[in-house]
Amino acid sequence: MPTPTPMPGPGQARPAFWVRALAALPWPLLYGVAALVAWLAHRVVGYQREFIRGSLAVAFPEADFAEREEIRRRYYLGFAQMFIELVKAATLPPAELRRRVEIRNLPLVHAALETGTPVLLVAAHQCNWEWMLLALSLELKCPLDAAYKPLVDSWADREMLGLRSRFGARLVPAQTLLGDILQRRKLVRAICMVADQEPVTSERKHWTRFLNRDTAFYMGPEEITRVTRYPALFVAMRRVARGCYEVEFQPLCAARETLAPGELTERYARLVERQIRAAPADWPWSHRRWRLKKSLYDTGA
Repeated sequence: MPTPTPMPGPGQARPAFWVRALAALPWPLLYGVAALVAWLAHRVVGYQREFIRGSLAVAFPEADFAEREEIRRRYYLGFAQMFIELVKAATLPPAELRRRVEIRNLPLVHAALETGTPVLLVAAHQCNWEWMLLALSLELKCPLDAAYKPLVDSWADREMLGLRSRFGARLVPAQTLLGDILQRRKLVRAICMVADQEPVTSERKHWTRFLNRDTAFYMGPEEITRVTRYPALFVAMRRVARGCYEVEFQPLCAARETLAPGELTERYARLVERQIRAAPADWPWSHRRWRLKKSLYDTGA
């Protein structure tokens, strides 16, 4: 097993000058730019228009065309706002982040940690998942390890690592996460990962019906809990206003709980789907989630 290479936390170089310059601009101006970009994507460029329309038609057949177009419009706007918020995060004071991201039931995490074992936190790409990580880094009051997928561009990768670790999170490449967990198994901490991406490079995957399609899910969280017997919580995020969110934890599995193969992944998929149906515009519809096609020989995990 290769030795994991943890990413450095606080103390990294400051964000690039242009990032800091943009972050210094007032919120109304930046949100105005986001609204313009969203309008261009929706009305002029038609970014991924037919792909998004097709995905929404399958996921929400009960909605008429106008309703699905409204979801598409709000998706562009929300995604543009998330980019602005990501830039702002480079210099956002901790007090303002706490005001904008409310974590509702932290005692659920603390109760798991008080048993003397790490806890696995599993989220989805809903709303502003980057702010979710920063808020958890501030509020958990324990070490936080977060899985990440390195970016191809070295400059962008360095900038994102600096931003994500700004409040103390320790970033671990996803491919080495399990080995890192086993090496640090005695350290009580939170381990955070986002697991709704398509498992294109994974040999093992779980197939289920998701948004009315046969969909493959990454089995990393399930493999981690099977090997470590750690408890796992789903981290739900909800937009309550522009630039304001709520985070809530929901049980996925208890410590040392014995589950059938695929059961934890199935629980996770149902929670992600419920979250999307409650706020469909806050999920990344332009991502090509369904490239993998289920074989006749695939029966599940």
